[in-house]
Amino acid sequence: MNIFVEIYKYRQMIASFVKRDLKGRYKASVLGFLWTFINPLLQLLVYTMVFSVIMRAGIKDYYLFLFVALIPWIFFASSVSGGAGCVVGQSAMVTKIYFPREVLPISYVLSNFVNMLLSFLVVFAVLIVAGKPINFLALLYLPLIMLIEFMLALGLAMISSAVSVYFRDLEYILSIVVMAWQFLTPIMYSQEMIQDETILKIFMLNPMTSVIIAYRDILYYGKVPDVSTLLLAAGMGVGFLILGFLVFGRLKRRFAEEL
Repeated sequence: MNIFVEIYKYRQMIASFVKRDLKGRYKASVLGFLWTFINPLLQLLVYTMVFSVIMRAGIKDYYLFLFVALIPWIFFASSVSGGAGCVVGQSAMVTKIYFPREVLPISYVLSNFVNMLLSFLVVFAVLIVAGKPINFLALLYLPLIMLIEFMLALGLAMISSAVSVYFRDLEYILSIVVMAWQFLTPIMYSQEMIQDETILKIFMLNPMTSVIIAYRDILYYGKVPDVSTLLLAAGMGVGFLILGFLVFGRLKRRFAEEL
């Protein structure tokens, strides 16, 4: 428990890193912070054109079906793939200053999480404009599934950032893995399209599957997620978070030497 107490003592440092990342993300661009909202909208436009017009996905209000899953996925993908370089990228600080090394992946994932929360303003705006009924009881579960996804993303980011110190190629490998992972997660299609029961069981082992299903239940279908879906998502989120702290704690001892 000492590490959690120490991380709490450095909460101002985490807040400072988050602010710096959010301010510097689009610092040199003309549109600046507006890219937080423009980027997911442009991705939505491309996917909608491909799957509802060209490939004929045949799903009602496909742009909504896609959008409520795409925003959480962008957060997860950027946290895992981009988080791999968050320790290596701060090598000068790691080798010269003492602070809990966990601060780096925590602040990186947290800044992406804040970015996702801002993007959800666009999600709700699109839902309202489209006239989609909102179930306020189901919305009570939205913070829970967001927290679960945050734990999952943080756990994997801690693993990837720690391993990348010893194996620098991991950052490049992860960009390919995350791209493939997206197609193995029901973002552009529904899990009902998988007819084989054996394949479906394997499919559900993907930790993001239950998370995306829960988001879609709440925002697209307007219903409370199944208890089994929430329990599966929560179990994987907590499991990967614990694993992330254990792996990071073991590998961080030689960060200064490797960097």
